[in-house]
Amino acid sequence: MPIKTTPAHFVAWFRSVAPYINSFRGKTFVIAFGGEVVEDGKFIGLTHDFNLLAALGIRLVLVHGARPQIEQHLADNHLQDSYHQGIRLTDARTMQCVKEAVGRVRVEIEALLSMGLANSPMANADIRVAGGNFITAQPIGVINGVDLQHTGSVRKVDVAALNDRMEFGEVVLLSPLGYSPTGEVFNLTLEDVATATAIALDADKLMFLMETDGVLGEQGELIKELTVSQALAELSSDRELPDDVNLFLPCAIRACEAGVARTHLISRHIDGAVLQELFSDEGIGTMVVESTLNTLRDASIEDVGGILKLLIPLEEQGILVRRSRELLEREIERFVVLEHDHRIVGCAALYPFPNEASAELACLAVDVQYRDRGYGEAILNHMIALAKTQKLKKLFVLTTRTAHWFLERGFKETEVTALPEQKKSLYNYQRKSKVFARKI
Repeated sequence: MPIKTTPAHFVAWFRSVAPYINSFRGKTFVIAFGGEVVEDGKFIGLTHDFNLLAALGIRLVLVHGARPQIEQHLADNHLQDSYHQGIRLTDARTMQCVKEAVGRVRVEIEALLSMGLANSPMANADIRVAGGNFITAQPIGVINGVDLQHTGSVRKVDVAALNDRMEFGEVVLLSPLGYSPTGEVFNLTLEDVATATAIALDADKLMFLMETDGVLGEQGELIKELTVSQALAELSSDRELPDDVNLFLPCAIRACEAGVARTHLISRHIDGAVLQELFSDEGIGTMVVESTLNTLRDASIEDVGGILKLLIPLEEQGILVRRSRELLEREIERFVVLEHDHRIVGCAALYPFPNEASAELACLAVDVQYRDRGYGEAILNHMIALAKTQKLKKLFVLTTRTAHWFLERGFKETEVTALPEQKKSLYNYQRKSKVFARKI
């Protein structure tokens, strides 16, 4: 999402992110990334983004991996990297390499997060990094006769300690290691640490930086949003999915089912991917939620501002008749709104004429960024159902620009004389709106 350099575009963009800034302040985000991000030098860009998130008051927990670094240490020590059923077998010598690799990666990350160079995004940054034995682990044990030894899984997350660190304004950095009450150290996976931590903290977001752009559809298109049930269907389909999708999508499902509000799968190869995913309507990856983010409901007086944002651009184009805020407030009970992730993206109003068993559908509007998702039709169907509950038999609309949209949905053009008497007396002959109606 490149930012155009003209002042007007910059101001418009900056205003567009304000709702996200307001809603994210004080929220807890868990962000997981592999050791590849550090190895290929791209973590410097991430530090700038993490600094910005911390400056905006977001409580951050970062979980890093170290797979390529571990593999390099094993190769340097002439040790074989052994796996059993996709799980690394960690014996004593391998564990020593794991601790050395993780330690070096962690030190490098902390060093980059400590930068404060003038004339850089880290200027005047004051990121304090917290670490510690926040993760209690347990051995995976023996699987099909093979003892995985020092390979473990998360047993418990010290939520109180993590919250204390974040309350002090510190960014928590978790490594893929866990500790047992007996003093043992276990090799964990970053996805297990990140998922368990997000669940324990009841995080608002869990983000995985991965090799691919997200979850792709059958035609190779990026799937922007999945419910848990849709994500399960993707995993159970016959399609061959990339390794990282098979790795991270089950974690996203597990997190959402356990109460994490949103889980995001985004590419680590896109500069500013975290910011683009968080601060734009469309995002650049796949977001997994427990159920649909859409809510279609009756409007309230608090929705007037959001409705006006939808209507004013259409009024300025002459598509809709102008309505003042005062009129909208008086007629708010006629409106319904469609919310996407708590943002009003669509609306419509129904004005019944019970004597003629008909109703006018007015102010049907959908945010321009959401017009290819079937939201307009969903609102129309809702209004038809609402009219039926009022024992009405016909729905009509007046329009100057959207005739074909209504024709494609069963409306037929009719004469002004077919309007209810009360509406006919208010018809604006200068505007010359076309009248379309359909039986319901």
